Amino acid sequence: MVKKILVSQPKPTSEKSPYYDIAREYGVELVFRPFIKVERLTAKEFRQQKVNISAYTAIVFTSRHAIDNFFKMAKDLRVNIPEDLKYFCVTETIALYIQKYVQYRKRKVFFGTTGKIADLVPQMVKHKTEKYLVPMSDVHSNNVTELLDSKKLIHKECVMYRTVSDDFTPEEVANFDYDMMLFFSPAGVQALNKNFPNFQQGDIKIGTFGPATAKEVTEKGLRLDLSAPTPEFPSMTGALKNFLKNQQ
Repeated sequence: MVKKILVSQPKPTSEKSPYYDIAREYGVELVFRPFIKVERLTAKEFRQQKVNISAYTAIVFTSRHAIDNFFKMAKDLRVNIPEDLKYFCVTETIALYIQKYVQYRKRKVFFGTTGKIADLVPQMVKHKTEKYLVPMSDVHSNNVTELLDSKKLIHKECVMYRTVSDDFTPEEVANFDYDMMLFFSPAGVQALNKNFPNFQQGDIKIGTFGPATAKEVTEKGLRLDLSAPTPEFPSMTGALKNFLKNQQ
């Protein structure tokens, strides 16, 4: 019987999170503890890519991490952000986050609706003369490069931050007594291996979100008990609720 679940994500900021509803309805304890964290490259590491931020007229943001690391890197490098710099973001939520660093002007901020860069490309094509810079994590595919190449856009992808294991303390290791763990990225599964090299799954249930994360679990020789998204349950919370309902 699953009673204590480790969710490898930051604690929800809203009390209205579906996770809290699940905890109340099924009497389970949810512990939010990320297995990974984002770390900015040093200015020296970034310079090795020979990217001149000032040479670009538009920035493409795929996440809040990208925004944080772009503006902090610009500050480290003493780069002045011009007033007329354009920002292209994969969602409106990410676009609004830019306000944390600069005065928000809708005339120079563009955003998509699906969270996928392919949805943003038509707007980028309308501004074909721009020089696009895309800040990324060290773990990424070539999809963005190939997509922007296919539209003949002027662009450059650069690594500004890396995903590293958020190591467990000796006390956390000693008190590791979960009935279930939920993972949301292959890096999180890799961090489990790093923190617990002799991990034995036994009766511990493992749930994943996304096919790449599921693949990482099975390739590590672990048993996958819950996989999302599915047509019936597109969210992790929906899939988890159904899983707990079926074990009663």
